[in-house]
Amino acid sequence: MTVFSAIFLLFLIMDPIGNVPLFLSTLKNVPIERRRKIIVRELLIALLVLLFFMFIGKYILQLLQIAQSSLGIAGGIMLFIIAIKMIFPGRGNLFYHSDNMEPLVVPLAVPLLAGPSAIAAVILMMAQEPSRWLEWMVALVVAWLIAGIILVSSETLGRRLGVRALLAIERLMGILLMLVSVDMILDGVKLTFNI
Repeated sequence: MTVFSAIFLLFLIMDPIGNVPLFLSTLKNVPIERRRKIIVRELLIALLVLLFFMFIGKYILQLLQIAQSSLGIAGGIMLFIIAIKMIFPGRGNLFYHSDNMEPLVVPLAVPLLAGPSAIAAVILMMAQEPSRWLEWMVALVVAWLIAGIILVSSETLGRRLGVRALLAIERLMGILLMLVSVDMILDGVKLTFNI
């Protein structure tokens, strides 16, 4: 995997464009002047969570005796489910949040940005090629920065693009993510059976 493909994969998994409507609806009762501060805070929390799992996740897997092939297959299945939800969005919000409270960690940082599939992806990248840790870290930070710029601009994007354009972009990203997920599952199966 190249650094560019790692950036693209992490960007697709974080799904900032698909998260714009969720961020807007979660923050609708928060004063406008506070929204950007909350988004930046949640982005930083998500980055810290992903960096933690990038460097410590391998040891957690070893402690739990989980094989790398299992992580690849499980990560691929999670991505596949997320891709299906992106392509065929259902009604209602996937994550519950009380409108009376300002969001902290859940649901914006975890699981919307640093969800199970993003955590699985960073652990898998480090487990497969730990010597490239600096490249994986750069890929994560670049993907996170691009996602951050989109989410900080969510108010403007929501107004300018409109709901239909956001849905069309999310569905296109879902198709790409589905292809990546199938590839991850196949890699996990090949690793399991030494093909």
